[in-house]
Amino acid sequence: MVTDPIVLEIVRSELAAVAEEMGIVLRNGAFSPNIKERIDCSAAVFTPSGEMLAQAEHIPVHLGSMPASVRAVIEVFGTDPEPGIQYAVNDPFAGGTHLNDLTLVRPVHVGGALVAWVGNRAHHADVGGEAPGSMPAHATRVDQEGIVIPPTVAARVGVWEPSFLDPFLEATRTPAERRGDLAAQVGANEAGALRLAALVERHGATGFARLSDQLLEYGERRMRAALSALPDGAASFSDVMEHRDGFVSITATVRIEGDRLTADFSATDDQVAANFNAVRAVTYSCLAYAVRVAADPWIPATGGAYRPLHLITRPGSIVDAQAPAAVAAGNVETSQRIADVLLGALAEFAPDRVPAAGQGTMNNVLIGNDRFAYYETVAGGQGARPGRDGQSGIQTGMTNTKNTPITSLVEHYPFEVTRYRLRTSSGGAGRFRGGDGIERGIRFLEPATLSLMGERRESRPWGLNGGGPGASGEDWLVSRDGERRRLPAKCTVDVEPGDQLIVLTPGGGGWGTG
Repeated sequence: MVTDPIVLEIVRSELAAVAEEMGIVLRNGAFSPNIKERIDCSAAVFTPSGEMLAQAEHIPVHLGSMPASVRAVIEVFGTDPEPGIQYAVNDPFAGGTHLNDLTLVRPVHVGGALVAWVGNRAHHADVGGEAPGSMPAHATRVDQEGIVIPPTVAARVGVWEPSFLDPFLEATRTPAERRGDLAAQVGANEAGALRLAALVERHGATGFARLSDQLLEYGERRMRAALSALPDGAASFSDVMEHRDGFVSITATVRIEGDRLTADFSATDDQVAANFNAVRAVTYSCLAYAVRVAADPWIPATGGAYRPLHLITRPGSIVDAQAPAAVAAGNVETSQRIADVLLGALAEFAPDRVPAAGQGTMNNVLIGNDRFAYYETVAGGQGARPGRDGQSGIQTGMTNTKNTPITSLVEHYPFEVTRYRLRTSSGGAGRFRGGDGIERGIRFLEPATLSLMGERRESRPWGLNGGGPGASGEDWLVSRDGERRRLPAKCTVDVEPGDQLIVLTPGGGGWGTG
């Protein structure tokens, strides 16, 4: 039986609205500015087998990898979960991405039968480890970055499981904030389960299962049609990550054969003794994002749409890291470069759709001590697009967060904001210019530990079709007596009252000659 397309589209919108409402509940209930105001969180709905059915328009690196968390829960606890139970996972090697991103997954039952799952992922500003913020630049093992949570029972019908909650709160430097954010995550899943159950009851369990199958099949047809409209062939592209005094290479070969696409990262360098290794789930999320950009951004983001995509990685490489590798920056930095590489290759197939490289980094700033933990990703320049300049001062690529408003920042943390403006002329030249980065200055009012996780400090965001590269980024520490010291892109240092951090983020690449 084929459902009326109008009915199918209404249901698709209703499912997306469930995920959007989950995100709103999570943000409204969260304690931390990182979730409440920066919106560093995502929500989605899944089929009983764990395939993504609908998502909110949240963070690409969260959403593309979240099905791995649901599958990890199902592998451990099976397909007959207790009603009302909530599972937690952040283990990068068991469905997670990096330790800060804690995923809560809840089954949805109607009439005693499992009909779906809801899940949300939120970045907790501190989960323990050897530096405030849980991204120590010197880490070489994941256990140095914080508490590792394999698929675990977190709560039963709103009551916390002590075996999960107690170790989690003991590990963090900010237990009150963590507990508040956890409660918001639970509330978001409860809201999603309530809305979804009402939707299922309206259509009946059998009818809803049929609609779910058709939505997945529709996404698959749309993706196959979009791929078929692109030329067959193969294209390779390489780019680099900055590592101490050298570079680590990421290479992808993209092949399109009819309605199938394969991305092969076999030639990528090995994982490194550093914290920017990416697990396979992160790489897959980049593939899902980049193909939608190049093929058709309006394809519904469902598991069905990704069925024609095939990922080849080499275990033990920087894009398929194996335990116990450190991975904190793999999620936030290497994901940006993986997306750059994929888009560079896809530009050969869709030159009228693919933009020049954006800033290619999230410019992670982590500051804290024993009483607070601040985390922020600082925006930069978007790459110019065919027919349009890149946007300035915006998050690009695999992230989709806002900034922390200055009023909130100075209210919650012992900082002063000394500058916050666009970094003029940092975008790449071309017929269409790349967007400009940002200049941001923070003065510290008490002793703290600062960690930076950035990229594009040595390399530059590339242009396309003859466009020029964007400016590389810079990070400076200005002491209270005025001495200026340029900081490495990835570092952890102590700061004193009166010291000032200045972050200059990269601009985007230009597009076209002119």
